[in-house]
Amino acid sequence: MAHSILVLYGSYRSDRTGIRLARHLVGALGARGARAELVDAREVGLPMLDRMYKEHPPGTAPANMEALAGKIRAADAFLFVAGEYNWGVQPGLKNLTDHFLEEWFWRPAAIASYSAGRIAGARANLAWHGTLSEMGMVVIPSVLTVGPITAALDEAGQPTGEAGAALAKSFPRFAAELEWWAEASRRQRDHQPPPY
Repeated sequence: MAHSILVLYGSYRSDRTGIRLARHLVGALGARGARAELVDAREVGLPMLDRMYKEHPPGTAPANMEALAGKIRAADAFLFVAGEYNWGVQPGLKNLTDHFLEEWFWRPAAIASYSAGRIAGARANLAWHGTLSEMGMVVIPSVLTVGPITAALDEAGQPTGEAGAALAKSFPRFAAELEWWAEASRRQRDHQPPPY
């Protein structure tokens, strides 16, 4: 059975380049047999966090929030495509993530970070690890760091140059680890309901 993997991306910039990585990862996961879907925070269009999904009485959440809650609950795993903003996390992706809580529980998450420089979003990658763990996800040990983003992927999302070659080399192991955890958590949920 193919794994359902949500690829979450959060830049709101007009000339965003990280979308290249998000789209590339959706395609690369699909080529491995996953049912990968891009969740673009800008397209989903949730407001700045005022009320979490769970704080809306049943059936009263905005339609875009309700639809995303269903996708999150149905997913086997998550892949967060994390840009680095001033040594920290991307506000658009953090805002989208914070609208939900229990919906994330008991599934694995992976982090692919990027930046315009050679550090490749490593500091944001580290910050996301603790955040996602706190939100009930098991974060896989492997990380994917891509940078400089415009040297690694062209506008069509195809790997280019040395940075692109490094991405192509490291992706299979990263993806295999996420798939392993997705399968393990699926089997465990089928075997025994989560304790809460």
